[in-house]
Amino acid sequence: MNKFEYNKFTLYNEDCIGVMEEMQKHNIGVDLVVTSPPYDDIRTYNNSSTWNFETFKKVAQGLWNIMNDGGVIVWVVGDACINGSETGTSFKQALYFMQLGFKLHDTMIYEKNSSSFPARKGSKRYTQIFEYMFVFVKGKIHDCNLITDKPNKWAGFTNWGNNTQYNKEGELISTNNIKPVPEFSLRNNIWKYTVGFNTKKFGKHPAVFPLQLAVDHILSWSLPHHVIFDPFLGSGTTMDACIKTNRGNFIGSEIDKEYFQIIEKKIDFYKNGGTL
Repeated sequence: MNKFEYNKFTLYNEDCIGVMEEMQKHNIGVDLVVTSPPYDDIRTYNNSSTWNFETFKKVAQGLWNIMNDGGVIVWVVGDACINGSETGTSFKQALYFMQLGFKLHDTMIYEKNSSSFPARKGSKRYTQIFEYMFVFVKGKIHDCNLITDKPNKWAGFTNWGNNTQYNKEGELISTNNIKPVPEFSLRNNIWKYTVGFNTKKFGKHPAVFPLQLAVDHILSWSLPHHVIFDPFLGSGTTMDACIKTNRGNFIGSEIDKEYFQIIEKKIDFYKNGGTL
């Protein structure tokens, strides 16, 4: 297979279905997948003609085969609008993952700061400004470190008067178990980012998701020693996020030679001491 290694990173310029078959043969298990598959012709990808629901099912089955118990998949996906209707492909994919046995741990939203396809005056639908981030888990989730960065307006304060809370029977009872409001709480499941822009530094890719999006999911759902996999590596954003978060065990697959050249340029950049 066409591959090369960087530190403990293994990168394949191959179809991810074949890569996963080889991983399964060699008992290589995965703890976290952060990826964004080809969409419904929303963007023009090289080799996009090979992507359809039957191909997706093979990818989903391959992921099931290599995921460790408690492993998490973050599936960033959106839908096209064809003949006046959204395709619903994202929902079909989510339901198929569940049919295989994955649990839908969370349906998260990636909100963009702007849109590539803003609604025009006279449009019959609002500007599409988000994508789904489906979080699937195989079995029971073991390791998560949810990000606590939502500031609280009343940090440090406690309630005054009679403190109350509901018991298991739904009755309102008095309690002294009231702690001061913390400075920060867990964030919500709608995450807003500045959209990824193409850059000529390494080469162009039609759909780059934000580096911080991948970083935040890697921090949320993995530990430093975990194996992280991206079957649709694209321009290498998940790989970049692994480097940024000190995750040393990464496997990536990208079928397109042109996009893989972007990844090779990035590796040379890192080897020469570059940082993003």
